[in-house]
Amino acid sequence: MKTHLYSDLFARVREKRPLVHHITNYVTVNDCANITLCAGGSPVMADAPEEAAAMAAIASSLVINIGTLHASQIESMILAGRTANERSIPVVLDPVGAGATRFRTETAQRLLEELEITVLKGNPGEIGIIAGVEAEVRGVDSCGMSGDPLMIARRLAKSLGITVAVSGPTDIVTNGKQTLLVENGHTLMGSISGTGCMAASVTGAFCAVSKEPVTAAAAALAAFGIAGERAATVAHGPFSFRMALFDELANLTPQDLAAGARIRAP
Repeated sequence: MKTHLYSDLFARVREKRPLVHHITNYVTVNDCANITLCAGGSPVMADAPEEAAAMAAIASSLVINIGTLHASQIESMILAGRTANERSIPVVLDPVGAGATRFRTETAQRLLEELEITVLKGNPGEIGIIAGVEAEVRGVDSCGMSGDPLMIARRLAKSLGITVAVSGPTDIVTNGKQTLLVENGHTLMGSISGTGCMAASVTGAFCAVSKEPVTAAAAALAAFGIAGERAATVAHGPFSFRMALFDELANLTPQDLAAGARIRAP
């Protein structure tokens, strides 16, 4: 792959500092804001129905996360998402815990039906549930899906007409025709809560400056993964790793991304 595409995207994020509007969950909201800053974007968290659409109208991308879902938040997601769609602003959906309860699953399906989602980013269990295959989610943790994740992701992306990103030891990013595999990351990224939410935030920042969601999502996941690899070399445990993760992404350069990205076609 031409790594300059990824470094150019990263440089554009740092230059433009895109406003990334989040309607997200209260467990990881501060981490999502800070990781967006570290990536080079500008975060805003606005989930009140009274202002969600207005905020989406001035944003460069919208990240929707259903991790701590409630009825008024769903209203805000729909209002903001419709405004983003009207203005051709990319929308990233993180269906956290889809499959754990009927409420979450039906909400994820509703958002996919009523909004034009740019990137659907989830773990194997969440993506499997949405794809209609046998999968298991415990709380917000994935217990995997049955079948070939690559084939399932491709089929889902093609049927929905969107880009699907499946997190894992090797991340899968596909629109059904173009597929990229991202092999960056570290096992310590699974030792703290919120890394999936943070990955969606970084994806939102990259999508804000690109018209190619597959490339943008792959570059974002590679940048976040490289930061995780570097953080692991200085960490003494989960919480020192968490602190180092922010520092390493903030210090990462476009040249570092070009040199360290392990992105390939299947």
